[in-house]
Amino acid sequence: MKIETMEDLFLEQIKDLYDAEQRLVKALRDMAEAATSPQLRQAIESHWKETKGHVDRLERIFNDLQTKPKGETCDAMKGLIEEGETIVSDTDASPLRDAGIIAAANRVEHYEIAAYGSARTFALTLGLSTAVSLLEQTLQEEKNADKKLTYFAESMINNEALKTSTAMRR
Repeated sequence: MKIETMEDLFLEQIKDLYDAEQRLVKALRDMAEAATSPQLRQAIESHWKETKGHVDRLERIFNDLQTKPKGETCDAMKGLIEEGETIVSDTDASPLRDAGIIAAANRVEHYEIAAYGSARTFALTLGLSTAVSLLEQTLQEEKNADKKLTYFAESMINNEALKTSTAMRR
């Protein structure tokens, strides 16, 4: 699709986010299973539920735009998910793997924060108040997920990973 208007650009962003979120719904289940920390597993499962809500919100935006919900392949999310899968497959089940999962998940959250922020700004420019509200709600959830992941990393998991990996080298 050739992008010729601000409306086209906004729709392209929504399609990209739709594909990204659908990919994440699948990937988050695998990440939760791979986590060894019960707290991290619970946080990922909680965000999985939120992510299903993100898909629903995007479908509401498509409906408001009188457009069929359809994703545009999000190559960035595909790559981020593949990186996370590599970390899981290359790291034994341990706090070290959990630290890697958090790093991969933080990258995903930062991508989503940027994408939702841009889409919200486009919706604001276009006067799409319902879309602005829906996108802002998701943006805040993505920021909160990022903060929660960072908290787990800084407060316990990174130190556990360091202790475990140092003990294994001895």
